Formats: sequence, structure tokens, C-alpha cells
Amino acid sequence: MKIYHCGHCHYPVYFENVVCNNCGNWLGYSSEDDRMLALTPGQTEWNLSTGGQSPIKYCNNHQHEACNWMIPSSDPTGLCDACDLNRTVPNLSDPEKLREWQELEQAKHRLVYALYRLGLPVRDKMTHPNRGLAFDFLATEDADEPVMTGHDEGLITLNVNEADSVNREATRIQMHEKYRTLIGHFRHEVGHYYWDHLVAPKPQVLEEFRRLFGDERADYGEALEQHYKDGAPNGWERNYISEYATMHPWEDWAETWAHYLHLMDMLETAYAFGMTVNPPTTPDVIMRVEADFNPYQQRDMEKILKACVPLTFAINSLNRGMGRPDLYPFVINDSVRAKLEYVNRVIAEARNN
Repeated sequence: MKIYHCGHCHYPVYFENVVCNNCGNWLGYSSEDDRMLALTPGQTEWNLSTGGQSPIKYCNNHQHEACNWMIPSSDPTGLCDACDLNRTVPNLSDPEKLREWQELEQAKHRLVYALYRLGLPVRDKMTHPNRGLAFDFLATEDADEPVMTGHDEGLITLNVNEADSVNREATRIQMHEKYRTLIGHFRHEVGHYYWDHLVAPKPQVLEEFRRLFGDERADYGEALEQHYKDGAPNGWERNYISEYATMHPWEDWAETWAHYLHLMDMLETAYAFGMTVNPPTTPDVIMRVEADFNPYQQRDMEKILKACVPLTFAINSLNRGMGRPDLYPFVINDSVRAKLEYVNRVIAEARNN
């Protein structure tokens, strides 16, 4: 994520900030030009331009402290591009469900930010029923059956209990996972959505997918049952980014896609802060990097990976010094590198069309 600044005093602020801690102005994110606007407190709409633009207001979900994005005051939906993707939200009169939904929205807004930076199409399912994207945020206790996180023809379902850190950590331990986060869920599931639109309809792209990831026509139900019965095969670390990726080619793609977004976000943050990693190393082990390029504007995946490997090593070392688990507990082997390069090419082609 880039560093944002208050539109009034230019003080650094976070992507989610609604108030500048330096000058006290309200803040609103403009997705149209990717900047943080400074707003006079106490108003319901603002006109920040003399160029004939219509007045702007907060997305309706600002009232729930779930969104700080700005929209035209005349927008009939009352929702920003990110919130307009919601089909179902939990019971917001329940304080706990409201808090969990706020956490979900924070992760989803960061996801949409990245999709825009990559130049990928982001369409809502109501307007584009066959090609659009939508989210159901459901609670198990409010449903007739257990809520399973997953993707189905553009509809992504997330169990709101995943926003509870205690529940999520318990599930991570039970599933023997190295990593489990809300943003990870969003990045993984949206990977399935883009596979349907960027890979499946294109014979040459699909042919290369099968060469790298395997044949997705293998029975998914059988693969799922076998994975949870027998686990990952021995030596999986040589060809996959995670144990879950071994389950089926679709999951290998979604896991690789998610890690592509992980790396892009980390490297953009390093670039925004001007980070340099230059530890003493032996001549045959190079761990130096100067984050002097924006990964969203870089087409060379090898350059991105060369920067990310020492960056993740440094971040993991900082975490270990604080007694925390590795922030990025994964190894990018040669097979995963080839898959990440493939994801990068697929996205570049979508960006150019």
C-alpha cells in the first residue's frame, strides 16, 4: 500500500483514516484519482472543485464506520465501488457482527484498491449478472447450515466469524496452516473469480495453465476428500506455495494468485517508504534490494521477485525479534516462480485489453 497524505496539511495518513490526526480535518478516499481528500468537518457533502464536478459525499457505509470512500452526491446507489459489491451483510444491529463486518470491509477495500492498481475489471454482479463480482458475508448462527468460505460463479461467500481473531487462529491451528488472514481469504477467493474470466475462456492461456498447474478437469470433490484424508504429498514444498495448493489445480492457481497480491502489496509499501535491504552476505548469496520501483508499474516479474525475497527475509527477522511468527512464512521455489510469472502475464494481458 502506498503512503497517503492529508489533502490539507499533507501529514501522512493510513488508507483507512477518516480524520487527520495533525490538522483535524475529515478525510475521504477518492478512488477516481487515488488520493486522500481533506474535508471540512460537520458537513454532509462537499464541493472541492471549481471545474464543474458535482458535489461529493461519503459512501453510505461511512455511517457504520466501515468505509471512508467518496462518491458523487448524485450517485443513486449511495455506495462506493467497493461497497457496491456487497450482496449480503450480517445483522448490523448486533455490535459484534458490526465489528466483524467492519474488519471484513477493511480487507475488501484493500483488495479493490489492488485490483484497480493492476488494471483489472471490477464489475458488480447486479449490473453484470454473468460477469460481475459479489460478496455474501454470512454468520453461521444466522444460517440454516454451516457457512463455508468459497467462490461460485462470481459470488464470494465469507463467514464473518473469520473476522474474530481468536476463532481464526483456532481454525488455523486445527487446519495446520502457516497463515490465515482476512486479506488472504479475499485475495484467494477473488483468484477463482478471475480464473473464470482471464484463463478459462482462452485456449492458449488455458493450455499453459494446465502445463504449470495441472488439469483442472480432475474431479474437485474427489480431490477435496483425498486432501483432507491424506494431506499434502511428500515433497510438496518443491512445487507448491502451500499445502492447500496441492489439493487441485484450481486451488494451486488461487493460492499463487493470492501470493502474487501479497508480494505486490509488500513491495509497494517498501517502495513508498524508500526501503533498502543491504545485509552483509557471501558473494554467491545476494540479499540486497533497493525498493526503487512501483511494482504495479513493473512488468518484469523476475525483478519483482528479486526484490521481494530479501524484503520478506528482513520482515521475518524483525518479527522473530519480537517473538512473533514469520510475517511471510513461505518459500518461493522455482516451480512457484514460474507460476507467479504466469499470473503476472495473465494480468498484463487483461490490463492491455
